Amino acid sequence: MRKTIAMLIGAAMLPMATPASAQAPTYPDKPIRIVVPFAVGGIADTFGREIGKKLTEAWGQPVIIDNRTGAGGNIGADIVAKSPPDGYTLVMGNIGTHAVNLSLFPAMPFDTIKDFTPIVHVLDAEGLLVVNPSIKATTVPELIALARSQPDKLSYGSGGVGTTSHLAGELFKSMTKVDIVHVPYKGNVPAITDLLGGQTSMAFATMPTVLPQVRAGKLRPLAVLGTARSPALPDVPTVAESVPGFEVSNWIGLFGPAGTPSAIVARLNAEVQKIMRSPEIQKRLETEGAKFIPMTPEQFATFQKSELTKWAKTIKDANIKVD
Repeated sequence: MRKTIAMLIGAAMLPMATPASAQAPTYPDKPIRIVVPFAVGGIADTFGREIGKKLTEAWGQPVIIDNRTGAGGNIGADIVAKSPPDGYTLVMGNIGTHAVNLSLFPAMPFDTIKDFTPIVHVLDAEGLLVVNPSIKATTVPELIALARSQPDKLSYGSGGVGTTSHLAGELFKSMTKVDIVHVPYKGNVPAITDLLGGQTSMAFATMPTVLPQVRAGKLRPLAVLGTARSPALPDVPTVAESVPGFEVSNWIGLFGPAGTPSAIVARLNAEVQKIMRSPEIQKRLETEGAKFIPMTPEQFATFQKSELTKWAKTIKDANIKVD
């Protein structure tokens, strides 16, 4: 009798339980927007679109890429900072929007830490120290010795004040105690054009920007800016092999608004990691001179904070300012 009553009670409760579970929201159940605060065609845009395409295929919901440029990426990032924390509006941020800009701009529209939830590290566009072939240096120690023997005679071009290519040069100057002249350009393309023409001596460039010229013998690679040698140029040492502690990580990552639920963060992190680990993406990363570094959301948050501290010191020491 007791068994029968229990079965009847259980059966009676089933219709009550089913609607409740059916009403529970399932992420994602509508389109997702990824704001890319940079121009179409850049590496953040390219891989943002690739991730969006793969997420659409995996989850069956459209992922829309929305390019919102301006103010060093701050305009696009601010849109996401002020969006509902429901996982449906994300930003493909980078070293600029989520580490450098806080110390670079006199006023920020958002709090870099408090207004965002770090989700996943997407990639590191590896950097490369390259020189014009006319420069009589084939290694970093030789370049340092040459710069010390000719103060203010060597120069490096960058994509503009406050860009990673500028900050990498200032970090190099600080750590090696050399005097080299910074020449800012309006973008990386004119900076590399003048380097090829011999108007400047060197550049601290992202590998995708200069790899074709390196492979063509038009620029000489001296060192990789990261902590490990690159599969794209395995015989080129790192700067850190000659200057211990030197590292520039030109990274890109996915962020949501502050308060994004941990379950959504975890699901996005797992799916994007799966995408970035795929043989197709790994091959593309190697071709582009970039790499994927797996991180949990917590590890990514810790990494972001360390980058904030590092570049705040570099910017302060070099007295770098933007209008």
